[in-house]
Amino acid sequence: MTKLYKTIHFRYSILFLVLMNVSCSNTDLLNGSNQVTVIMKTELGKIVLQIDRENAPITSANFLRNVDEKRYDNSSFYRAVRMDNQAENEIKIEIIQGGLGPLEADLRLPPIDHEATSNTGILHENGTISMARAEVGTASSEIFICLGDQPELDYMGSRNPDGQGYAAFGHVIKGMDVVRKIQGQATEKQMLMEPVKIFSVKRRLF
Repeated sequence: MTKLYKTIHFRYSILFLVLMNVSCSNTDLLNGSNQVTVIMKTELGKIVLQIDRENAPITSANFLRNVDEKRYDNSSFYRAVRMDNQAENEIKIEIIQGGLGPLEADLRLPPIDHEATSNTGILHENGTISMARAEVGTASSEIFICLGDQPELDYMGSRNPDGQGYAAFGHVIKGMDVVRKIQGQATEKQMLMEPVKIFSVKRRLF
């Protein structure tokens, strides 16, 4: 009986530790973790993002609110900037851009304060995700992903005349092959002739 009791006690102890581990991981991701993983499912494949809440708190909170409220579900990537379709731009960049698009103003959240790369330290490198904008302080829902390092999009970069750059807030950790596929789709000027559907964008809870 003593041996049986010890075996049962050991198994329940292991089960308790496993359940505690799962519970803590889930709680950390939802409430306390500074690095949140997000899975974006597109019609060309899956893109996994790591969102940096510690260094870009305002921009990350805005993006995650869009995610949690499912505003990006059934949206699209609609712009692909390559070396061959920006002849009018002296400063070249390579990105794909997506989000709600210009016609979904009713779904758009209010614009947020600009977090420059000089403050966040998150540079526009290969796989960086960032916010598209017009003037400083107008970013809301539209996002872009860098292909290759894009220093001209950082603070004091020359792509935007105001020199404030764009607000980067995370990186692709899996799925750059999908990003490249999207960038390689047919374009008219820089707009995708057939936008690439984003089926869903969700936090990864485990």
